[in-house]
Amino acid sequence: MRTAVPRVAAIHDLSGFGRTSLAVVIPILSTMGVQACPLPTAVLSTHTTEFTDFSFLDLSGEMRRFLDHWEALGLRFDAVYSGFLGCAAQMKLAAECIERCLLPGGLAVVDPVMGDNGRLDPTITPEMVEQMRWLIGKAHCITPNYSEACWLLNKPYAPENSTERIQDWLVQLTEMGPEVAVITSAPVAARPQDSSVVAYHRGQRRFWKVDCPYIPAFYPGTGDMFTSVLTGSLLQGDSLPLAMDRAVHFVTQGIRATFGHAEPNHYGVLLERVLETLRSPAALAGYELMTEEERER
Repeated sequence: MRTAVPRVAAIHDLSGFGRTSLAVVIPILSTMGVQACPLPTAVLSTHTTEFTDFSFLDLSGEMRRFLDHWEALGLRFDAVYSGFLGCAAQMKLAAECIERCLLPGGLAVVDPVMGDNGRLDPTITPEMVEQMRWLIGKAHCITPNYSEACWLLNKPYAPENSTERIQDWLVQLTEMGPEVAVITSAPVAARPQDSSVVAYHRGQRRFWKVDCPYIPAFYPGTGDMFTSVLTGSLLQGDSLPLAMDRAVHFVTQGIRATFGHAEPNHYGVLLERVLETLRSPAALAGYELMTEEERER
């Protein structure tokens, strides 16, 4: 039965410091009128980017108890949304959550969090990369960054790429199972400093693109911000390109609000400064369309 407020089972870690994972997912979805129900994968003292000697508590056993209790309560969710997973076994638990807890017609989103800029996160193993290739087959929508797309497809990482090749990669990703594949931080051949978010909808046979302005700073957690807004937007009934556009716009606002402050970049985006903008009506969209038939094979 549908509820008055959409529910999302949010399968992410909880980092005590640094604006990533559940510290980002919950406030974004709540602001967008969606109830975020955490299924925590791990508890860390900080996130794993640039921090060292962080504590790490694997919650795989508790995840099983969560799922059993939720099923006993008859809980079902409008969406299941997974992000950082603590070990290979949690890939199966995330898939089980989709199978047991997702309402008919619900949305399964997998953000295959594994690393960025060509480097795997310190907690990610080759076995986890392989299992992630299996997990994305359970999703309706996946949101890898450019590096993660390389690993999912077993392609060598290179900081430059052509638009045509990235579009081919999107098609290959959907052939692994999901209806929609979105690649963030995709390089723009004509403007090496800039990047794009590029997506392919298999059912519609359409490619979508939203360009991202270059800002010379890297902040952990922006992928969590993007996929959270995308998920909330889709649950609000927005189209895929509009959801992409809203997510890019929000992340860009967050980076601009943060850039220039003295805090270290790995502390994360100043989410609190821009959160309320999610309540505003969607601005004029800046997405572009290219159908499959129009592109060169």
